[in-house]
Amino acid sequence: MTTPPGGPPAPLTVLGPDHGAGRLADVLPSALAVLGVPGSADPLGLVPALAGVRRIAVLLVDGLGWYQVPTATPYAPTLAGLAATAGRPLLAGFPSTTPTSLVSLGTGVAPGAHGVLGFTVRVPGTDRVLTHTDWAGDPSPLSWQPVTTQLERARAAGVTTTVVSRPEFGGSGLTLAANRGGDFRGAAGGDEVAATMLAALTAGAGPTLVSGYHADLDRHGHLSGVDSAPWRIAASEVDALVARLVDGLPSDAALLVTADHGQLDIPAGHRFDLDTDPRLRDGVRVVAGEARVRYLHVAPGAVDDVVAAWSAVLGEAARVRTRAEMVATGWFGPVPEEHLGRIGDVVVICNDTYAVMASRTERPMASKLVAYHGADTAAELTVPLVVVRG
Repeated sequence: MTTPPGGPPAPLTVLGPDHGAGRLADVLPSALAVLGVPGSADPLGLVPALAGVRRIAVLLVDGLGWYQVPTATPYAPTLAGLAATAGRPLLAGFPSTTPTSLVSLGTGVAPGAHGVLGFTVRVPGTDRVLTHTDWAGDPSPLSWQPVTTQLERARAAGVTTTVVSRPEFGGSGLTLAANRGGDFRGAAGGDEVAATMLAALTAGAGPTLVSGYHADLDRHGHLSGVDSAPWRIAASEVDALVARLVDGLPSDAALLVTADHGQLDIPAGHRFDLDTDPRLRDGVRVVAGEARVRYLHVAPGAVDDVVAAWSAVLGEAARVRTRAEMVATGWFGPVPEEHLGRIGDVVVICNDTYAVMASRTERPMASKLVAYHGADTAAELTVPLVVVRG
């Protein structure tokens, strides 16, 4: 598959971990192989195509699913053209959510190993729910996410490494979990992200790796919906960012553009609310995850009852599984004992365009968004990889 698809497989097709596509976690190991970092595998086969490249910029566009590229084409012609000629799909990983994907990209391993197993997760041994995007450093990122990052590996091999993201993310728990080992530089809008990434890319003569992040497309999808007017404006801004990076690439450089997940608009009639239905609260102590994938931590001995109740209420709208069943699917990769408790005793994966809100447990805005992600459909899991040489 070399062009963004407009037909089958349908975006709501449920995928599995053995789908056969490359993975978001393969991007940085392959980039390090191009840069000559010892011990780096090249699962994406970038080395032959990028022979002679000594500088690599990796841009992650939050919310730019593979299946959103055709929708964005009228507003992002540069990006669409590059995706058609130099793009291919990757699997982001499960859950298909920003913290999990950012750390999979940064570490080069599956979620089970790095432990950032959802947008929110329960801290084992407590009733506390950790929101990874608001993570100030407790628990310690070094212990919560124990895997050496790819930027740490690159820096140890003499590569100059830089992280470009929104200023408020500097020093956050998520930034340290995903990108420790890179010099952080704050940049807010698309123009600033492009300028900062290019400045870092061209600052020295040695091997260089710059990892950039841009969030606006995802934000406007959540707030207004995919293909809404604000989303279209955000897509055009992404296009300008990509075009500026391409135009500024030195001759010995390459740009890799990818994403963390796609998005789906969720109709009002497809929304359950676990906080207003006592059948869904019975036996549940702690709720985590997000609207498309719920982690339910239940009272002792209540797993079977919770599975039965949720299965009866949600019916065809979701699959209700135990933790052991979910780990056995392979989506998380191997999960060490210390990370198992971050996954719910019961895991609820929404089908089609359904979602389970938590109107009282979570911030009110979380139940009022238009688009969501997190589950295992092609629309959510499949992201682009676009490779451009200078």
